[in-house]
Amino acid sequence: MKKSFLIIVMLFQYFIVNGQNKDEVKNNIYFTTIGLFEGTYERNINKKSSFGITGLYSFSQKYDEDVNFQVSPFYRRYFGKKYASGFFTEGFATLGSTDGKQLTDINGDLTVNGGPDVIDLSLGLSIGYKWVVKSSVTFEVLFGMGGNLFNADKTDHNIINRRAIGMGYRF
Repeated sequence: MKKSFLIIVMLFQYFIVNGQNKDEVKNNIYFTTIGLFEGTYERNINKKSSFGITGLYSFSQKYDEDVNFQVSPFYRRYFGKKYASGFFTEGFATLGSTDGKQLTDINGDLTVNGGPDVIDLSLGLSIGYKWVVKSSVTFEVLFGMGGNLFNADKTDHNIINRRAIGMGYRF
C-alpha cells in the first residue's frame, strides 16, 4: 500500500514539475447531433505546435451525410499566447469513404444509386480557435476544406470539408 501511494505521489510530482499537459482527447459535439461520431487525439509538441489524428464514423443516415468513415492525421500551428491554444492553422490528409454517385428526382428522393462507395485520399487546410479552461478542459471551433486526389469523378463530392465544435480534456 505504501509503495502504491509513493508511486502515485511521485507521478503526480513528475507531471506538476514538467508543466503543461501534452495529450488531449476530444469529441466533435456538432457531428454527434447529426448522427456521426468524431473523436480526436492530439499531442502537443511544444507551445506552438501539435499533431494528431481524427476518426469519423457515420452511425446514422438521417441527415443525408454521404460520408461513411474518415481518418485524418493533422499538424497544427498555434498563434495564441497560452500553451497550445488560441487561433491555429492546420494541414490535414484524409483517407475516407463516401457514397458513390447518386441521382435524385425533383422531390429529393433517391432514384439511382450509380455506384459503390468510393475511398479516396484528400489534402486540405483548416483554421480554428481553441480555448483552454483550467489547463485541462478544452473547447474548439474549426473549419477547413480539402480536395479529393484520385476518385473525385466516381462520387458526387470532389471537395471535403472539416467542421467541428468540439469539447475535450487535456492530460
